[in-house]
Amino acid sequence: MSRQQRADVDAVLRKGPQGFAPEPVEKMRDAFAALMALFPVPPVQTSELTLAGRPAVLVEPEKGVSSPGTILYFHGGSFALGSPQTAMGLTANLVNRTGMRSISVDYRLAPENPFPAGIHDCVAAYRALLDGGADAASIAFAGDSAGGGLTITTTLAARDAGLPLPGALVAFSPGLDHTRSGASMQTKQGIDPFFTKEGMAHTAAMYLGGQDPNQAQTAPAVLADLAGFPPILLQVGTNELLLDDSVRLAQRARDAEVDVILDVTAGVPHVFQSFTGHLDEAGFALDRAALFLTQHLQASS
Repeated sequence: MSRQQRADVDAVLRKGPQGFAPEPVEKMRDAFAALMALFPVPPVQTSELTLAGRPAVLVEPEKGVSSPGTILYFHGGSFALGSPQTAMGLTANLVNRTGMRSISVDYRLAPENPFPAGIHDCVAAYRALLDGGADAASIAFAGDSAGGGLTITTTLAARDAGLPLPGALVAFSPGLDHTRSGASMQTKQGIDPFFTKEGMAHTAAMYLGGQDPNQAQTAPAVLADLAGFPPILLQVGTNELLLDDSVRLAQRARDAEVDVILDVTAGVPHVFQSFTGHLDEAGFALDRAALFLTQHLQASS
């Protein structure tokens, strides 16, 4: 347990702006991109492509793909910020650890394109892979923060559309409840070094665009029926306002007889897996995620 590393990461995050201040969205996007550019990206091969009419980035191991399977990656950014590039550190780490290729989707963002535009883009990307001949069981959805939420909501939408479901889901610190009714929204206020309730409300308003948050695709931790879902890995830290999003979704998965691992690391912040090289637990968590993906996609194949 790297207590000093955890304390150092917490201190660094507290020196920066906490949460998302109510600023013009373009300024917020620039600041988020600058923040995420600070995280290391291991060597990989990348190429730009178009998938279902949206830009995407193909990421492959530097020495070429060595394992079957495709990771369809959904980046974080509170549904209003970010791109495949801001999540490249996480995507590249999963690619190198699994030997699989990944396709990171540049889905539409709020407020220009509020809910459910991003979900539609992610489903369309998945459908395009299936139409291209990929076996659903050879595809995993993975994502961080808002993108972690999209792993669940895209699966819900794919199931509703009658598509075969992917082989596995991996979500890092997912946002799964726009009703913000989890107990950790209160108990972790001030403990979370990055998010505030006020900042989260600001970006949530962009995403919802005045729509009711009380529906399965905006609050799956509270309202979703997960029957028939593939195995799920949820990784989250105890220093997160969103902690109980994962805790409650894991309970819903158990109630639906879905295989689920709730992987909680103490004393770490939101999407702590990004801190490779600074936090031992980041690498350990990515190793566990890679093992989960390899086991389930190979077993499905």
